[in-house]
Amino acid sequence: MATALSGRTSAGTLDEVAGLARRYRVPVEDALLISLNLYGIASSVPHHRARLSVRLDTAPSVPWQIIVPLDADDSPFRLDDAGWLRWGDEPVAVVERVAADEAVGGYFRHGGRAATLNPNARSRCVGCAFCPNTLEAAADPRLAEERGLDELLTALREQHPQRDLSQVEEVTVSTGCFEREQAAVQHLVNLRSALGRHGIDARVGFLTSVLRTPQAFAILAELAAPFVLRLTAECFTRRDLLLKASKAAVSPTDLVLVLRQALAAGHSTSFTYIAGLDELEALRDGMASLAPYVTEFPNIQVYQAHNPIMGGLRAPGAHGLEYYLQVRKIVEEVMAPSGLRPAAWECYRPLWYFTFADEPLAGA
Repeated sequence: MATALSGRTSAGTLDEVAGLARRYRVPVEDALLISLNLYGIASSVPHHRARLSVRLDTAPSVPWQIIVPLDADDSPFRLDDAGWLRWGDEPVAVVERVAADEAVGGYFRHGGRAATLNPNARSRCVGCAFCPNTLEAAADPRLAEERGLDELLTALREQHPQRDLSQVEEVTVSTGCFEREQAAVQHLVNLRSALGRHGIDARVGFLTSVLRTPQAFAILAELAAPFVLRLTAECFTRRDLLLKASKAAVSPTDLVLVLRQALAAGHSTSFTYIAGLDELEALRDGMASLAPYVTEFPNIQVYQAHNPIMGGLRAPGAHGLEYYLQVRKIVEEVMAPSGLRPAAWECYRPLWYFTFADEPLAGA
C-alpha cells in the first residue's frame, strides 16, 4: 500500500490515516478497514449494499468479509473494474467476491462452526432509524412468509452439502423480529427441538430486546439451553428517537437488569452496540455499566449512514475515523479487566481486526 497520495479525498490522505493509526497505536490495516466500513465504496456495481471479500495489499494472507454500500459517491474508496479497491488513486486491497446483501434463510460463519438463521422476514421489521434493512422493501422476498424451522435447516444442509452440521457450535437467530416475549421463547424452544432432530447439539444465540423477565429465562434454561442472550442495546442515548418501540422500551437501567436476569438463570450474555450514535462520555458510561454482566465480548459495529438523513443521526465527530479510534480505546479500557476479546468473524463492521490494544488477535 502506498504511503502517499497524489490527491486528497474528503476523508484525507493515506498518510493521515497512517498518522492516526500511529497516534492511537493501532495497525494501519485496522484503521483502513474501519474507514472502509465508515465510508463505504464508490463503484459502478449495481448493488446498493453488498457483501465483499477483501484482502489488503499490506496483509494479503487474511481475507475479510465486509458489508458496505457500493454507491457511496463521496467515499475515498473506489472499486475499479479490475477488482482493485483504491483510496483515491492508490490501490489498497483486492476485492475477490461481491454479492448483493440479500437476506437468506441461513448461512455459515467461522469456517462452518457457527450458523445464522433468519426465521422471519427482515422487511417485516419496522426498523430502527439507523438500520439499512428498511430502505429496501423487497430485500428478502423469499422470506415473505414464515418458514418452518425444519424446512430452514433442511435448506441449509442442501445448500451446503459439504458442511457437517453436527460440527456447528452455535446457531444464532438474527432477524427474529419477534415483538412479544412469549412468541420469542416459544420459537427458541421449537428451535432447540428442531436442532435435535437434525443432529445439531449447538448453543443457541438470540439477538433480541424482547426477552426481559426471569420467567422467560427460566423456561429457556429448562428447554433451550445452552443459550446465549445477545441483547440488542444499540445505543445509550436518544433511544426514543433512534430505536423502534420494542427496543426503546428497554431503558439503559433495564439493559443491566435483563443481563443480570439472564446470568442468574445460567445463560451466557452479550450485547450489540452501534458505534457512532452516542457521544464518547455516554458511550464510556454505558459500556462500563454493562461490562460486569457479559460473558462474551460485545458485538460493536461501525455505524453506516446510507443517506443524508441517516448521516444526520451521527453523534458529533462520528463522521471521521478518529472518533472510532477513540471508541476503540474506550472499549479496550472498559473490557480489558474481563479478559474477553473480540472475534472479527462475529461482526461484519468491527473496530478490531489484527489487534486488541497491543495484543494480536487470534486468526488475524
